[in-house]
Amino acid sequence: MDPRIRYATRVLDQYSKLRGTLRRTLRQDRNLALRLYDRGVPFQKVEDAFVLALARRTFRSSSEPIEPIRSLHYFIPLIQELELEPPLPEYLAYLRDRLVRAGAWHPLRSTASTPERAAPNPKKRAG
Repeated sequence: MDPRIRYATRVLDQYSKLRGTLRRTLRQDRNLALRLYDRGVPFQKVEDAFVLALARRTFRSSSEPIEPIRSLHYFIPLIQELELEPPLPEYLAYLRDRLVRAGAWHPLRSTASTPERAAPNPKKRAG
C-alpha cells in the first residue's frame, strides 16, 4: 500500500475513534489527511494534537454539554500550536496517562507497516 494512503488511513482511524467526534470521516477529512502527509507533518504530531484537544475537552471546568468535533479540520490550529510551541514530551505523556485513566484515550497499536512519520516535504531540497 502507498505510504501516503497508509498515513491518511492511520490518521482517520485514530480520529474516528476519538471521544467527541461523530465517529465517521468525510471526504474532506481524507483530503486533509493526505495534505498533512504532503506537508510532512509526522503522525506523532497529529496524534499529539488529538491528545491535546481531547484533554482540553475532557478536563475543562464547565459541565455544560460541548458540541461534537465534526471534522479533522478542528485539529489544524492545534497542529500549528504544537509546531510553534511544542510542549515537553513528559507533559504529553502525562495527558495521555490521564486520558487513559479517564477512559477517554485508546491509541492505535503501532505496527511495523505503518509509517511513524510523513514523507519529507517535496518542496524542500535535499543537500
